[in-house]
Amino acid sequence: MDDGTERPKTRAELRKSATKKRRWPAVLGVLVLVGAVAAGGAWLITSHHKGSSTVSAATPRQGTSTSTTVGPTTTTTQAPGPGFVPGKITAVGDSVMMDYQPDLTSLVPGIDFQDEVGRQWGTGEQILSTLKAQGQLGATVLVGLSTNGPITAQDFDSMMSVLSGASKVVFVNVHVDQPWQDPNNQVLAAGVARYKNAVLVDWNSIASSNPGWFGSDGTHISFGGPAPAAIAAAIAKQLTPS
Repeated sequence: MDDGTERPKTRAELRKSATKKRRWPAVLGVLVLVGAVAAGGAWLITSHHKGSSTVSAATPRQGTSTSTTVGPTTTTTQAPGPGFVPGKITAVGDSVMMDYQPDLTSLVPGIDFQDEVGRQWGTGEQILSTLKAQGQLGATVLVGLSTNGPITAQDFDSMMSVLSGASKVVFVNVHVDQPWQDPNNQVLAAGVARYKNAVLVDWNSIASSNPGWFGSDGTHISFGGPAPAAIAAAIAKQLTPS
């Protein structure tokens, strides 16, 4: 029976009470530690996202590229098609081309000249077609024909059909004391305007301004004089990259 008198605690009860007293500080310590870790983790996550967004805004991702455009851009010459030799220039022409061949060779070495006295447009077209079939046609082609007879728009288109796939085709118009001079030059000018890889050297305008350059036939020019140097320079500007 309990008479109100506090009895002494046993040794087991004393150990149990001491364990309870020690457990509370430990629990509190764990709670504080967990809170600190959670707060630290939240700070690290926030800091990581802030840091990554800043880096990605200032630094390109690995594997991507950046480019800076300085000044005007230039157009790249189209790659040649089958049958054309990159870096090679083939020239087909008549006796007028033979007049300026030495001067043009000195300005643009390595041109494969296919020129002959009295050559007609159709013959030149056949030569270019054969070279293409053999895989020996230059990716850049110089055409100096139509001195020896009239040509039509159909002739021009037929020539360009053979030269389909060329990187560049340079036509030289004619200065000849014949009734087909102006019609032929009109065909050449209109034809060049229809093809983006074709350009025209206006030899007739240069020649008409310098009648003293020509002999009695009003067509051929002397070797080593100002006339072959002038036409060669005009052609070289179209054959070589700017």
